[in-house]
Amino acid sequence: MTSYPAIETVLGHRGDMLLVHAIEHVDATQACCTAKTDSAAWYASEAGDMPAWIGIELMAQTVGVHVGMLARMQGRPPRLGALLGTRKYTAMMACLPAGKGLRIQATQAFRDDTGVGAYDCRIELADGGETVAEATLTVFEPDDFQAFLYKERTL
Repeated sequence: MTSYPAIETVLGHRGDMLLVHAIEHVDATQACCTAKTDSAAWYASEAGDMPAWIGIELMAQTVGVHVGMLARMQGRPPRLGALLGTRKYTAMMACLPAGKGLRIQATQAFRDDTGVGAYDCRIELADGGETVAEATLTVFEPDDFQAFLYKERTL
């Protein structure tokens, strides 16, 4: 069994915005993380459920874990990246029930030398493996994130 670092050492998210809880698996082409819906979280509905649209952020954070762990394996610190968009986001249910464990998988479909990549992602219920959401995410990891943000604001 492989031991992985704490999620906070790989992702820049903190507090309420850190939605994935642990790294379950990472290899050259994919990452799998775990999360749990929280009825007290900022996103929770009146019933305490997680709206399905939060799944995009769970997927994006899992992609961030993959990219960050690849950097660590190469002796580099993780860098900031950006979610450019998603294609074919499909949620099989409108809300994920409170207290449910989730497995989020991100598999690299494409990545080039400029930092642009695409990942096929899936969210499953931890107790049984039922797929509850799927999407392809397009991401970008610029060499200089601050310059990227500045350039985007001045266009």
